[in-house]
Amino acid sequence: MAALVAYIRAVNSKIRSNKALDYICSTHFLGPASNFGIPIAAILDAKKSPELISGPMTGALTVYAFTFMRYSLAVTLKNYLLFACHFLNAGAQLTQGYRWLQYHHGFGKKKT
Repeated sequence: MAALVAYIRAVNSKIRSNKALDYICSTHFLGPASNFGIPIAAILDAKKSPELISGPMTGALTVYAFTFMRYSLAVTLKNYLLFACHFLNAGAQLTQGYRWLQYHHGFGKKKT
């Protein structure tokens, strides 16, 4: 067991000594990288029927995106990757919100 602990410490030391690996293994990179799934899903869903869009969930994700977009620049070590992720997410959610409003409330439809 002691050998395993020593091995893990040696690997961690090796990672932390390399600036690029240290960044890639940090939460400053891994958090936003894993979070990119949300805007990617919203962008891919833009081709699907607006009938499938949840208005409340889209609203919540829009507020979430704008909140954390602000947070990413308010922290002491600004996280521009997190900002980019939430900027993209805000745009995608606003697009989905517009599609939901147009489908459910008839904005832009001609009355016959």
